[in-house]
Amino acid sequence: MMGRGDPRLESASHEPASQPASIRRCSLAGPLAGWQSRVLDPPGLAPELSQPMTTIIHGYDLGPMPTGRLLETVDERVVRAPADAMFAIAKDVERWPDHLPHYRYVRFRERAPDGGGLVEMAANRPFGALKWPTWWLSEMQVDDAAPRIRFRHVGGITTRMDVEWSFEAVADGTLVRIVHVWDGPRWPLIGGFAATQVIGPVFVHGIASRTLAGLGEVAERNLESAG
Repeated sequence: MMGRGDPRLESASHEPASQPASIRRCSLAGPLAGWQSRVLDPPGLAPELSQPMTTIIHGYDLGPMPTGRLLETVDERVVRAPADAMFAIAKDVERWPDHLPHYRYVRFRERAPDGGGLVEMAANRPFGALKWPTWWLSEMQVDDAAPRIRFRHVGGITTRMDVEWSFEAVADGTLVRIVHVWDGPRWPLIGGFAATQVIGPVFVHGIASRTLAGLGEVAERNLESAG
């Protein structure tokens, strides 16, 4: 039986940050009493101590976001900073732990010329004083022209999840939108239910909303300092 501390199941999710400009939509979301999410470190690896070897790759072409997935979460926020400034902060994922207290580490196993690659992330989902550890591995593509950032999870409980960060200039600054889509873990009978009722609304939204709020605040502070 797998439980907290089992390395097979550490992965990410998110909860509502109390930010008026942040919006979350999650299909079929709702409370689930008595279900304990399992999100743990990968097998045979102590992530805080490991030093993955970094290699150079050509990069990933992850294509457009899939449609028709069972789960979709959307976190969005207007950041009072230019789109290029916000995009630069968001794509510099290795510095996320410097800005975000809920991130334990971010590191590349493989690097690509576009700034993406194969990236390993570990973050905590706070529940009051409790910090629930999560871990995932993603392919990452950076599109400077769009601008957008794409991820596809290839390790952790959220394997096969697709993610897109988009940046749209608006009157007040930049509308940043993070979309996650997924069909859930391949658990017989309960996979879809776990994804839409627990992993998506509690973990995916819980971490994404904090990440967006934190990076947005960095961009706004930088703009104030420059002015």
